[in-house]
Amino acid sequence: MSLIWATRGRTWGFRFLRDGGFPDPLPEYDRAFSGVEDVAEVWRRVAEVVVLRFPDPEGRQDLAGRVIPHEFVVFGPLAEGIDSVENGLRKVWPLVAAEYARVWNLPNPHSAG
Repeated sequence: MSLIWATRGRTWGFRFLRDGGFPDPLPEYDRAFSGVEDVAEVWRRVAEVVVLRFPDPEGRQDLAGRVIPHEFVVFGPLAEGIDSVENGLRKVWPLVAAEYARVWNLPNPHSAG
């Protein structure tokens, strides 16, 4: 699965749970989200990449009461046909929902790669 996924957990701060196969996903992530850092929900296409940000579909919040955002940079065939936040949520979230349910409450989850 070709995607970068960044999020927070109940007690842990921003981190990459999927790295999209990049040794360091941060430059790709920064490039993709440039200009939309403070936008709550995002869908946009940047060349062959789809950029998505949406709040946790189950309404989970961290200990400070902030809604958990999920941020994705989607590559390759998975990006095809994603043309809105809602469509991206339907297509991408089922691929990671169980994984997030397992890690969101852990004190220090590791990247899934």
